[in-house]
Amino acid sequence: MQTPRIRLSPNGPEFSRVVLGLWRMHSWDMTPAERLAMLEQALELGVTTIDHADIYGSYLGEALFGEALALAPNLRSRIEIVTKCGIKGVSENRPEYGINHYDTDRAHIIASVENSLRDLRTDYLDLLLIHRPDPLMNADEVAGTFESLQKAGKVRHFGVSNFTPWQFDLLSSRFPLVTNQIELSVMHLDPLHDGSLDQCQRLSMAPMIWSALAGGALFSEQSPRAERLRAALATLADKYGVSATTVAYAWVLRHPSRPLLLTGSRRIAATREAVAATGLSLTREDWFTLWSASTGGSVP
Repeated sequence: MQTPRIRLSPNGPEFSRVVLGLWRMHSWDMTPAERLAMLEQALELGVTTIDHADIYGSYLGEALFGEALALAPNLRSRIEIVTKCGIKGVSENRPEYGINHYDTDRAHIIASVENSLRDLRTDYLDLLLIHRPDPLMNADEVAGTFESLQKAGKVRHFGVSNFTPWQFDLLSSRFPLVTNQIELSVMHLDPLHDGSLDQCQRLSMAPMIWSALAGGALFSEQSPRAERLRAALATLADKYGVSATTVAYAWVLRHPSRPLLLTGSRRIAATREAVAATGLSLTREDWFTLWSASTGGSVP
């Protein structure tokens, strides 16, 4: 089975519904050849979209991927590269940063893009996201920066990550955005109620979802809530003949905003579980069974 493809917005790019998330890659003991093999296995499953951020791996993650891509540069035309900028994190690799903070000034965005292009061994990015809302963001300056990068052919599309609906509205009033990358899982229900997913439907814009398994807590946390969810997931896994992980992913995909799933594992088996979820449509009762297990009660 291969993951389907989906257009992020009416004028946005077409990505694979399952996205290979590489925020942990710096912790995986892999050679460049092994990283390339992982990418090739993902491509066999139709997973062509790759998610990065400049700060991942203490600013080393993009270069690790770039080393692998350099072994087979012909693969660049078969993949879509997403990366993020806007966080300045204290790191030995950025000794000039004295405190963790946000920066969406023109100079920092342009410098971040140049660094990402160099480290990823590519001459363009398919999608650049502002990683976190910056309380000092000048929307006009960011929009002007995006326009310059787009005209230069360095970035094809732009979006945001972790923005509230009103923060998204501000920047999108100045420049067309194609997605908002947000957290959603059966253990993190906020986007269902804070307007984030409603906004996505209004704009016909597909959100990108991170931490769809609650950062692993769904299957490891020892709490009444997690235990209720694991029991409900196990029942539905038996019903549908799939893994509990696939059911958890399918719960996210059931939303009509057409979410894309980010994975976070080096195991190709984990990617297959996410791909399998694209072919599983939970009934409304099954979806609300998991919602009730998460909230600890029935709908009002």
